[in-house]
Amino acid sequence: MPQRVERDLNRFRQIVRGKIKKDLRKYISHGEMIGRQGKKLVSIPVPSIDIPRFRYGSKNQGGVGQGEGEPGDPIARGDGEPGGGEAGEEAGQHTLDVDMTIEELAQLLGEELQLPNIQPKGRKNIVTEKDKYSGIARVGPNSLRHFKRSYREALKRQISAGLYDDDNPIVVPIREDMRYRTWKTTVMPESNAVIIYSMDVSGSMGQEQKELVRITAFWIETWLRSQYKQLEIRYIVHDASAKEVTQDVFYRIREGGGTKISSAYKLILRMIEERYPPEDWNIYPFHFSDGDNWGGGDTRECVELLRQKLLPSVNLFCYGQVRSLYGSGRFAHDLEENLRGTENLVVSEIADRDDIYDAIKMFLGKGK
Repeated sequence: MPQRVERDLNRFRQIVRGKIKKDLRKYISHGEMIGRQGKKLVSIPVPSIDIPRFRYGSKNQGGVGQGEGEPGDPIARGDGEPGGGEAGEEAGQHTLDVDMTIEELAQLLGEELQLPNIQPKGRKNIVTEKDKYSGIARVGPNSLRHFKRSYREALKRQISAGLYDDDNPIVVPIREDMRYRTWKTTVMPESNAVIIYSMDVSGSMGQEQKELVRITAFWIETWLRSQYKQLEIRYIVHDASAKEVTQDVFYRIREGGGTKISSAYKLILRMIEERYPPEDWNIYPFHFSDGDNWGGGDTRECVELLRQKLLPSVNLFCYGQVRSLYGSGRFAHDLEENLRGTENLVVSEIADRDDIYDAIKMFLGKGK
């Protein structure tokens, strides 16, 4: 019975997984999961899942399958019984909240978007210790007793001492026969990575644009956390000047004024030089803006900062341009025109929520 329950549960999980994967583009676009995110689980609202099953009525009840039936006769008890209130003419839509781990969600994302696993660069400098049970000892706690090895030792002892009887093959281990599993501690180096988010918070960036950034960032973090054991995240906001802020401030801040993108790029560069040396860290800057930038050669300065300083230091630099009624949208075209063919620069335009899916695939599809 337990095996049958486990088999049915696994079948249900596969059905749920298939439904989530089928509608993953919708979930990515709408951002419903972000508000349902816990420490390790994400609660996902999916349509109700009905498993087909037979339903039997009481014995000797007339009706379909048991004798003559008339159109409209109830098939099972309860069908056709009067109820209170007026009946609606449309079927109800029910949803079921299903919990899924961040790791499972990342796996679905990778399968659906066909994302390659990331090949970390640089020196691996985070070290952890891992215990592996790979040896046998003569002493140890009973919880680690190795029964097979213990009985083998007892059998060898009895045979060598002439005590083993083929007609009565009883093997009784004594204390000297006991063997125990023992572990060996190995040092495991792990790659570490940092995401540096920077966002334009000038007057032309409204709440809808910030929501596009928030949804995109959630999926970026979901994938990168599945690729690195240690992941740090830093947040920068900028208008005409840039500053580092907390995550809460990053998504809630309301500012105005002009835009000077080079201020953010200079702060990213300073952060890398002071805290995240490229030989030790896998670095992922993501910049989001509506593409409007101050004149006076600032875009040219941004291009030179990228070409000379930032791009040689990072795994991937991603620029996401969200559409705004007030932004010119020119910056993405300037980057593509001046840095065309640069392997670790990705530029994507996000006009609305439906573009988030394609933007994530562009950002993470290179496996860098």
